[in-house]
Amino acid sequence: MTSKPLRPATIAAQALGWTDPATGAVVLPVHTATTFERDPDNQYRRGRSYGRADNPTYDQPEALITALEGGAASLLFASGMAAAAAVFDSLPPGSHVVAPQIMYWALRRRLAASGNEKLAVSFIDATSLDALRTGVQPGRTRLVWIETPANPLWSITDIAGAAEIAHAAGALLAVDSTAATPVLTRPLALGADIVMHSATKYLNGHSDVIAGSLTAARTDEFWERIVAGRSSGGAILGSFEAFLLLRGMRTLYPRVERACRSAQHIAEALSVDPRVLEVLYPGLPSHRGHDVAARQMHGGFGGMLSVRLKGGAEAAIATAARVELWKRATSLGGVESLIEHRASVEGAGSPVPPDLLRLSVGIEDPDDLLADLRQALG
Repeated sequence: MTSKPLRPATIAAQALGWTDPATGAVVLPVHTATTFERDPDNQYRRGRSYGRADNPTYDQPEALITALEGGAASLLFASGMAAAAAVFDSLPPGSHVVAPQIMYWALRRRLAASGNEKLAVSFIDATSLDALRTGVQPGRTRLVWIETPANPLWSITDIAGAAEIAHAAGALLAVDSTAATPVLTRPLALGADIVMHSATKYLNGHSDVIAGSLTAARTDEFWERIVAGRSSGGAILGSFEAFLLLRGMRTLYPRVERACRSAQHIAEALSVDPRVLEVLYPGLPSHRGHDVAARQMHGGFGGMLSVRLKGGAEAAIATAARVELWKRATSLGGVESLIEHRASVEGAGSPVPPDLLRLSVGIEDPDDLLADLRQALG
């Protein structure tokens, strides 16, 4: 791009400054080839053999994620769940894993189901370093998995503190940083070993791609197992999806910055609304994890918040039914704002309070979004 150091927002906007050397095109081409020709002596000196492991369309988005996270290497996957599963599947059978009680529900359910079969899983209160310290088993725990801010209560885990505890026990620390994005938090700089994103969310940001990513602090033996597992497992991203993901990441910084400002505005307004029991947003001083979030999140506290209503589950469901601008839909991190009665989605056994609505703030005018919520509250 240039010999001068550049800020992350510039690196993202220019997608590392890539241009096609043959045509001068500033947009990445889509490579649909599934196989690549060998040299006459049966070698692959151009570095590619088969599309499942060597898709050229992956090169630029993986390199951009690596640069934004400050890592050594990144991998794209067919979904965030596929990316997370690749980490756990690369552990030796019988490994002990520590995970948070509050985390993305589908992954929590998967881990709970795998307990006593492939993995031994301990769920702990990840907002407490003392609980984390008690949960690890030195010499047996192979991985500590945290999510911060954690969906859907947006609880905060001290990444640096968790890294210290994990490493002292001989374990790796993996961080689901989907809600924070590299715009707000860089977990590897705080001691994490692996960063995971459901790239479906903020990295892509347009509700038109399902994807996942992993970024490693170093390319060690464990990382090589993940690399091999992606190829052999086949949970790969399509070429066009990789192209769309790169396109989405070019606007990552302005999208996230706008969502953060709007979420802060909406959270502050709803926190004094008499119909609201509690607003869960790390940017509010009343939030239990605010001080830790202020240390490890820079430039904002994210575009996600949850609201608990005084009228209980009935009021929450009715409010979601009355919105006109917000979309009643699952997922988060897109340009459009979404609302969801989360307990209904997660079902029996969910730790989510039944009076809670999860809000994903998009890039619309925040006052329009707030006005719609106020009329929906009734």
